Amino acid sequence: MNSLVRNINLVKSAAFITRHFAIKSKQEIEELLNKNKVVVFMKGVPEEPRCGFSNAVVQVLRMHGVPYDSHDVLKDDSLREGIKDFSNWPTIPQVFINGEFIGGCDIVLQMHQSGDLIEELQKAGIKSALLDYAKQGSADENKNK
Repeated sequence: MNSLVRNINLVKSAAFITRHFAIKSKQEIEELLNKNKVVVFMKGVPEEPRCGFSNAVVQVLRMHGVPYDSHDVLKDDSLREGIKDFSNWPTIPQVFINGEFIGGCDIVLQMHQSGDLIEELQKAGIKSALLDYAKQGSADENKNK
Protein backbone atom coordinates (compact mmCIF):
# COMPACT_ATOMS: atom_id res chain seq x y z
CA MET A 1 0.00 0.00 0.00
CA ASN A 2 2.86 2.38 0.83
CA SER A 3 4.38 1.93 -2.62
CA LEU A 4 1.02 2.74 -4.23
CA VAL A 5 0.75 5.97 -2.22
CA ARG A 6 4.34 6.87 -3.11
CA ASN A 7 3.64 6.24 -6.81
CA ILE A 8 0.53 8.39 -6.70
CA ASN A 9 2.50 11.18 -4.98
CA LEU A 10 5.25 10.90 -7.61
CA VAL A 11 2.70 11.23 -10.41
CA LYS A 12 1.15 14.26 -8.71
CA SER A 13 4.58 15.82 -8.25
CA ALA A 14 5.52 15.20 -11.88
CA ALA A 15 2.25 16.74 -13.07
CA PHE A 16 2.85 19.80 -10.87
CA ILE A 17 6.40 20.23 -12.18
CA THR A 18 5.32 19.81 -15.79
CA ARG A 19 2.47 22.25 -15.38
CA HIS A 20 4.49 24.91 -13.59
CA PHE A 21 8.02 24.60 -14.90
CA ALA A 22 7.83 23.36 -18.47
CA ILE A 23 8.89 25.91 -21.03
CA LYS A 24 6.94 26.46 -24.23
CA SER A 25 8.84 25.06 -27.19
CA LYS A 26 10.15 27.14 -30.05
CA GLN A 27 7.53 25.54 -32.29
CA GLU A 28 4.67 26.47 -29.93
CA ILE A 29 5.84 30.08 -29.81
CA GLU A 30 6.26 30.23 -33.60
CA GLU A 31 2.66 29.01 -33.92
CA LEU A 32 1.50 31.91 -31.72
CA LEU A 33 3.57 34.37 -33.78
CA ASN A 34 2.13 33.11 -37.06
CA LYS A 35 -1.47 33.82 -36.03
CA ASN A 36 -1.20 37.60 -36.50
CA LYS A 37 1.19 40.14 -38.00
CA VAL A 38 1.63 41.83 -34.60
CA VAL A 39 1.90 39.80 -31.41
CA VAL A 40 2.50 41.11 -27.89
CA PHE A 41 3.54 39.02 -24.91
CA MET A 42 2.55 41.09 -21.91
CA LYS A 43 1.57 41.09 -18.27
CA GLY A 44 -2.22 41.18 -18.24
CA VAL A 45 -4.49 41.79 -21.20
CA PRO A 46 -4.92 44.93 -23.33
CA GLU A 47 -8.13 45.85 -21.51
CA GLU A 48 -6.39 45.43 -18.15
CA PRO A 49 -2.58 45.57 -18.31
CA ARG A 50 -0.91 44.42 -15.10
CA CYS A 51 2.24 46.57 -15.38
CA GLY A 52 3.10 50.05 -16.62
CA PHE A 53 5.39 48.81 -19.37
CA SER A 54 2.72 46.55 -20.83
CA ASN A 55 0.24 49.43 -20.57
CA ALA A 56 2.60 51.74 -22.47
CA VAL A 57 2.94 49.24 -25.34
CA VAL A 58 -0.85 48.81 -25.47
CA GLN A 59 -1.33 52.59 -25.64
CA VAL A 60 1.20 52.99 -28.46
CA LEU A 61 -0.41 50.22 -30.51
CA ARG A 62 -3.84 51.70 -29.80
CA MET A 63 -2.68 55.12 -31.12
CA HIS A 64 -1.53 53.44 -34.32
CA GLY A 65 -4.79 51.49 -34.60
CA VAL A 66 -2.88 48.23 -34.92
CA PRO A 67 -4.77 44.93 -34.63
CA TYR A 68 -2.69 42.46 -32.63
CA ASP A 69 -2.78 39.27 -30.63
CA SER A 70 -1.78 39.42 -27.00
CA HIS A 71 -0.72 36.70 -24.61
CA ASP A 72 -0.78 37.11 -20.85
CA VAL A 73 2.46 35.66 -19.51
CA LEU A 74 1.19 35.94 -15.93
CA LYS A 75 -1.30 33.14 -16.65
CA ASP A 76 1.29 30.78 -18.08
CA ASP A 77 4.77 30.45 -16.55
CA SER A 78 5.89 28.17 -19.38
CA LEU A 79 5.03 30.90 -21.89
CA ARG A 80 6.72 33.56 -19.74
CA GLU A 81 9.99 31.62 -19.65
CA GLY A 82 9.63 30.26 -23.19
CA ILE A 83 9.28 33.67 -24.82
CA LYS A 84 12.33 34.97 -22.95
CA ASP A 85 14.35 32.02 -24.25
CA PHE A 86 12.92 32.36 -27.75
CA SER A 87 13.77 36.06 -28.12
CA ASN A 88 16.85 35.99 -25.92
CA TRP A 89 15.36 39.05 -24.18
CA PRO A 90 14.89 39.00 -20.40
CA THR A 91 11.93 41.32 -19.91
CA ILE A 92 8.22 41.55 -20.65
CA PRO A 93 6.44 42.98 -22.66
CA GLN A 94 7.80 41.74 -25.95
CA VAL A 95 6.51 42.89 -29.34
CA PHE A 96 6.84 40.91 -32.56
CA ILE A 97 5.98 42.12 -36.07
CA ASN A 98 5.79 39.50 -38.82
CA GLY A 99 7.36 36.98 -36.47
CA GLU A 100 10.39 39.20 -35.85
CA PHE A 101 11.22 40.38 -32.35
CA ILE A 102 11.04 44.18 -32.32
CA GLY A 103 11.74 44.83 -28.66
CA GLY A 104 10.26 45.69 -25.33
CA CYS A 105 8.59 48.80 -24.02
CA ASP A 106 11.58 51.15 -24.31
CA ILE A 107 12.33 50.18 -27.89
CA VAL A 108 8.68 50.40 -28.97
CA LEU A 109 8.36 53.85 -27.38
CA GLN A 110 11.56 54.99 -29.06
CA MET A 111 10.38 53.67 -32.44
CA HIS A 112 7.03 55.40 -31.95
CA GLN A 113 8.68 58.73 -31.15
CA SER A 114 11.10 58.55 -34.09
CA GLY A 115 8.51 57.38 -36.63
CA ASP A 116 10.33 54.08 -37.13
CA LEU A 117 7.32 52.13 -35.85
CA ILE A 118 5.18 53.47 -38.72
CA GLU A 119 7.82 52.24 -41.19
CA GLU A 120 8.07 48.84 -39.51
CA LEU A 121 4.28 48.48 -39.63
CA GLN A 122 4.25 49.46 -43.31
CA LYS A 123 6.81 46.72 -44.07
CA ALA A 124 4.27 44.29 -42.58
CA GLY A 125 1.47 45.74 -44.70
CA ILE A 126 -0.15 47.62 -41.81
CA LYS A 127 -1.11 51.26 -42.17
CA SER A 128 -0.80 53.30 -39.00
CA ALA A 129 -3.88 55.30 -38.02
CA LEU A 130 -1.50 58.15 -37.22
CA LEU A 131 -0.91 58.61 -40.96
CA ASP A 132 -4.64 59.20 -41.47
CA TYR A 133 -4.66 61.59 -38.53
CA ALA A 134 -1.72 63.52 -40.01
CA LYS A 135 -3.44 63.73 -43.42
CA GLN A 136 -6.64 64.95 -41.79
CA GLY A 137 -4.71 67.63 -39.91
CA SER A 138 -3.07 68.81 -43.16
CA ALA A 139 -6.43 68.93 -44.93
CA ASP A 140 -7.93 70.95 -42.07
CA GLU A 141 -5.02 73.40 -42.22
CA ASN A 142 -5.43 73.86 -45.98
CA LYS A 143 -9.17 74.39 -45.54
CA ASN A 144 -8.59 77.18 -43.02
CA LYS A 145 -6.23 79.12 -45.33
